[in-house]
This record gives sequence, structure tokens and C-alpha cells, in this order.
Amino acid sequence: MAFVLLALPVATSAQSSTSTRPVVTMGADRLFSEFAELVRGRAVALVSNHSGRLADGSHLADALAAQRDVRLVALFGMEYDIRSNDYSVPRDPERTRDARTGVPKYSLYGEQHKPSPEMLDGVDVLLYDIQDVGARFYEHVNILGFIMEAAAERGIRVVVLDRPNPLGGRGADGFVADSQAFYRFGSYTAIPALHGMTPGELARFYNGERRLRGGRMAELHVVPMRGWTRDQWFDQTGQSWRKPSPNLVTFSSLIAYAGTCLFEAVNVSAGRGSDAPFELIGAPWLAHERAVVLLNDLKLPGVRFTADTFTPIQQAFHARPPMYAGDMARGIRVHVTDRSTVQPYRVGVAMLWAVHALHRDRLVWNDATLDRLAATPRLKQMLEAGRTPAEIFAAWETELKHFRAISAPYHLYP
Repeated sequence: MAFVLLALPVATSAQSSTSTRPVVTMGADRLFSEFAELVRGRAVALVSNHSGRLADGSHLADALAAQRDVRLVALFGMEYDIRSNDYSVPRDPERTRDARTGVPKYSLYGEQHKPSPEMLDGVDVLLYDIQDVGARFYEHVNILGFIMEAAAERGIRVVVLDRPNPLGGRGADGFVADSQAFYRFGSYTAIPALHGMTPGELARFYNGERRLRGGRMAELHVVPMRGWTRDQWFDQTGQSWRKPSPNLVTFSSLIAYAGTCLFEAVNVSAGRGSDAPFELIGAPWLAHERAVVLLNDLKLPGVRFTADTFTPIQQAFHARPPMYAGDMARGIRVHVTDRSTVQPYRVGVAMLWAVHALHRDRLVWNDATLDRLAATPRLKQMLEAGRTPAEIFAAWETELKHFRAISAPYHLYP
């Protein structure tokens, strides 16, 4: 079955990051008014998390449960709670029903990312509504592929309620996932580290390019946003910031995360437990002042680096103590000076290069984590071969150009 585009968004003129823009209307806020026929009279399973909220602040699960002509029959979340991503909130994995709606709930975050046939028994529509962060290794867009795959196998309609790429829609960057050996939780298919697309556009890409396992196509409907354009960052949408993960406490931490998340694959703190997670990385043994000189000498666009120190502290929302908790770390702090030119993934790669150049013998790799984040062995191989950041960036240009070309027809927004 083919995908269906239901409507086109209203374009707004390009403006600077400091300009006032109209509030962007999310796909979820168009569902019950303009696109109610997609769920009317249907048994609906919702795939969402704490970000799946309407403009009035209510959760989509509650809004669906209140609809007289919709039967909400299942909830799929990231872990077992679709309402909070804060580890200070008590969780009970044995509680298999949502306390507010009484609907059965399932986790797609652990070992099982694809709903089983039993979980989908009696489901007519799989509804997806999650705020993405723009990075392939942020698991939710990969779960989108898995739920589409399950739906295609059972003839279930998929409806994606679109939300913005918070980094904008022009910043695709990084190595494209190498092969099926890397198509796991961190990469559903061959897309770059930063994909530059919205969830609805990615769903169209998965479908149209026959990327679902088995070559099937889902009956896909995308409810687009109104008012979003590809040059918009999240803080230009008029929407309130709701941290997508516990450590993405601010929007600036999310921008840095798009590159510095790579440090989760080595024995260097990514800033968890500091005042600026992902904007600050470090270790007790890091020659941070020398690293800052190396990095600033690269003259990467839109960013500068300073030396800093921090002591990671475990906070209530942490699932476990952060790396180097209680120890003073010598750190590198990222300062974005120009969002129109900064390339966050390249910033992270360059920082990893600087730490490797200074501390090759101290750096310990977690290859399983690196596989999830980089989805290719080439990044580590090039660092260990002494390649410069410029050489690493150049190595992905051909495949990135190809991805941009094949993904462009699935864009929904100017």
C-alpha cells in the first residue's frame, strides 16, 4: 500500500533566529479537527512519550481516550511510562496498564523495539506522536521504522503526527549508516548521523524507498504541521521547551548533543551531572587547555571552545551515577556563536579528535556504544590512523550528497 500525504503546510517567510515567528501548529493539534476521519470508528494504538501533548498541555493519550468515536486499545512508550522521562518519578515495570486511561501499555525501549503480533491484536491504526531531536542515534525515529514494519506486515494503518526537527531541516551531516550490520536500535536504515528531516518525512522516506524489512509498504498517512519551514530551529516555533530526555535540559544542550553524544562511547564524561550536559565534556586526566587550543585552531564555523572544570553530581532524574561522579573533571565547554553556520556533528567529531590526539593511550572505547552512535567503523579507524577532522568530514561528503538527493522528494516543508 502506498503512503498518503494529506495536506501541505502553510509556508512562512525565512527570518533570522531572533525574529518573531508565528506559532507552528503541530500535527497532533490538527488530528481531531481536520483529520478525524483517520481514527474515527477505529481501534487505535498510540506510540508516544511525555512529548506527545496538545497545545493545551493535555496528553494525546487522554484526548484519545475521551473521544466517543475512537477506541484507544494500547499504548507503546519508551520504557513503560508515556508521561514522564524523569527517573525521579517512581516506575513500576510490572504495572502493565496506564493509570489514567486503564489501557494496556508496552515498552519499545528495551530488547524489543518492534511490536509483537499479540501486542497489535485488534489494532486498526498505529498513531505515532513523539518529538524527535534530529539525530539518528536518538532512538525514537528508529522505533518509527520498527512500528511501520510491524504495521505493514499486518495491514494496519500508520498515522504520523508530525513535529519539527528541532535543529532545522537543512543540517543533514555525518556518515551514513554503513550496512545492515548496523541497522539496529541506533539506526533503522541507511541515514546520516543528523538526518535533517521531520518524523513524517522520515516515515515517507522509509516507505517510499522500500526500507522496511521485507520490502513492504505501510498504509502511511502523515498529518503535517502548519507554519514550519526548514530553516526554523525549535525555539523559533513558538512552542514551549519540554526536555526530550532527562539530560537535554535546555535547547542549547540539545544542539551540542548532536555531536558530543559521541563521548558516550569513550571514558570521557559527556557532562551528565554538570550545569551544562553535552555542552561540557571532560575527565580528571584531560589536558583540557591544550585541547582547547587544538580545537580553536581548527576555526570551525559558528563555535568556540573554552577550558573549564566541573564535578559531576548525581541528580534525581539520573538513572545511575554519572561518569566521574564526585571527581573534578577538566573539561572543554562548547559555545555556539552563530547558529546559522555551526555544524554540531562536526563539532563533536572534532572534539573527539582532539582528545584522541592528546590521550590516545588513555582513551578507552566502548565499541558497542560507538556502533550505535556512529553506525560505521570508519570514524574510529580514521581517528586511529591520524586523520584530521577535515579529512574525516570529506570522507562522508559523497554518501551525504546521495542521501540528500534521494530524501528530498519526501520533504513536506519548504
